[in-house]
Amino acid sequence: MEKVLLQQNKHWHKAYPGLIERSLLSGLKNKLQLKEIQVLLGIRRSGKSTLFKLLINNLIKDNNAKTILYINLDDPFYTEVYKDAAGIYKIVDTTEKLTGQKIQFLFLDEIQNVRQWEKYVKSVYDSEVFKKIFITGSNSSLLKGEYAKLLSGRYVVDEVYPFSFKEILNEKGVRTHLDLINNKSTVLSIIDTLLEYGSYPEVYKTKNHELKRDLLLSYYDTIVLKDCIANAGIRQVRTFKELAHYILTNSGTLFSYNGLAKNLSTNENSVKEFLNVMENSFLLNEIRNFSYSLKKQSKARKKAYAIDNGIAANVSFRFSANKGKLFENLVYSELRKCGYEIHFYHNVNECDFIVKTDDVQTAIQVCFELNDQNRKREVNGLKEAMKQFSIKDGVIITYDQEESVDSIQVIPFWKYFFKD
Repeated sequence: MEKVLLQQNKHWHKAYPGLIERSLLSGLKNKLQLKEIQVLLGIRRSGKSTLFKLLINNLIKDNNAKTILYINLDDPFYTEVYKDAAGIYKIVDTTEKLTGQKIQFLFLDEIQNVRQWEKYVKSVYDSEVFKKIFITGSNSSLLKGEYAKLLSGRYVVDEVYPFSFKEILNEKGVRTHLDLINNKSTVLSIIDTLLEYGSYPEVYKTKNHELKRDLLLSYYDTIVLKDCIANAGIRQVRTFKELAHYILTNSGTLFSYNGLAKNLSTNENSVKEFLNVMENSFLLNEIRNFSYSLKKQSKARKKAYAIDNGIAANVSFRFSANKGKLFENLVYSELRKCGYEIHFYHNVNECDFIVKTDDVQTAIQVCFELNDQNRKREVNGLKEAMKQFSIKDGVIITYDQEESVDSIQVIPFWKYFFKD
């Protein structure tokens, strides 16, 4: 065990080098003063472990590095701990004997692997064994189970996504509006890469396109097989995989549970369950047709979008790149990272997104390239949604066009998502 602990806790000797800053970090630093358990949730490989390392680098400035213990529970070495959370006591005890220091900060990565982990965490939290406890999980249902109720009121949660567009710009040194304008060709190249390969940290740092795709397919297989099928005990494996493949290759397409059930020769309840499992694993998000009536929302057809463009673009062979759909998915993922509540509007015309934050609503139309053939349709859909729900702000997001159409602002993606 000592060898594994040394491998996983390199900060005992020096800070972790070469880490890319995340926008979430400043908020997490502010929460260090809270005694509540810090929970990070997000899709596998989105950067939760790196955020832990960034936090550890910050903590060792004012604390003995050997009072900080990081345990990666995805490591096969800890298989025995999966069956009994009490095994974590032994790990902590062994660490304290190894370092000669009392552990003050405990980081538990991918905690969902451990059965009844909640009982252990509640016990050490209530007993004030540590100054601060940090946990990550790759499933949003982590805190919804029977035992998770034991932790009610004892934790704060933040969601972690793959890199945002603005985080990538910051890493490239594009931090001001002048930088943005002077480096426009580089910025457009970044958008092209995001469209096709998304923004998973390791995928982003990999330059070879074949290796990018290999990584994405590996992530997809792990998420589907481990985080979805194994974790939820899915028995209709083939049907589940077919549904995941269909939804991800048709992001932004209207669907009904009944229609999907018929196409897959299954039933509505199974479709609902499978989509819920995918959403809990952060593979995709289902969004609803906007209405002030929850009953109408639940009965209307839905849409779904992948959390990351890389998986949506690479899970199947496409004869031609559908840039329009990929661009729409990219806009969705950036809106999600901004923390918006997101719906769509579909009636006589259609508006891609109605987003809300701090009680302010904005109608958003997404169009890769606005031209004479689609201009009227895009504008009419936006205006209809704005009129229907008395929305004052409406915008059309394009790849690289900026103009005004009938008092509607048309703004390029790179400018819209650069602003705060």
